[in-house]
Amino acid sequence: MAEATSPPPQPQRGLNFNALKEHAITHKIDCGLWAMRVLVILFSTAYFIPIFGNAQSCYYKVLIANAAISALRLHQRLGRVQFSRQFLAELIQEDSGHYLFYSLIFIYVAPATLVLLPVLLFAILHASSYSLTLLDTLGQNSWWGCRLLISFVEFQSLNILKLVALSEILLMPYAVVMALSGRAGILTPFIYYNFLSQRYTSRRNPYTRNMFHELRIVSENLANKPNMPEIVRKVILSCIAFVSRLSPPVMQAPPAQAQ
Repeated sequence: MAEATSPPPQPQRGLNFNALKEHAITHKIDCGLWAMRVLVILFSTAYFIPIFGNAQSCYYKVLIANAAISALRLHQRLGRVQFSRQFLAELIQEDSGHYLFYSLIFIYVAPATLVLLPVLLFAILHASSYSLTLLDTLGQNSWWGCRLLISFVEFQSLNILKLVALSEILLMPYAVVMALSGRAGILTPFIYYNFLSQRYTSRRNPYTRNMFHELRIVSENLANKPNMPEIVRKVILSCIAFVSRLSPPVMQAPPAQAQ
């Protein structure tokens, strides 16, 4: 009698949660960053649409989560904290260091919607990117609806980064208004100017610098219109000259990456 042969193994169907578990164990920090970015999205949504919980509490939770994300990213890039001038210089040059500084600035300021916008957009951009990795770990055909949303976010990534840069710039005059209205400390605009200077001179992210350039072109074209009143033209050109004097020098940078 011929020996009975075992049937060939069937390909696994459905969601592969074991593979997801192994991935989470192997990539603890990356999965932790993804989870905190999801929390940023949830807390931001709860702030913008205050149906569940306290909106003010959600605002500060977003900034705390963003500070934790930035600290973990700095740990990934710089390793252990060192009390040296070289380590401090490297920390200041890192984009994650910029946004750790950003959270520390606004965590002592009255809640403002514009403050959360760049944090939320970065969280959406990076959480979507890593969500695709997690979905691939679960299975190639898992959750096609989420894959469609992720594709849309990735398609709009350049516009999202431009919107982040525009938000960073608009926060400068907004910080002045907040300080004058008593919603922020008198030093907040000066401290935020340092943050904006770091973003302008970033080695890996030129979007803030490029947005300043685009805004200057738009403003100059507006001022040079034939029907523009002379007094308005002078005000626009004076503002352009003032901002140009405040802009820090920029060193040559390697190819850009997002935060």
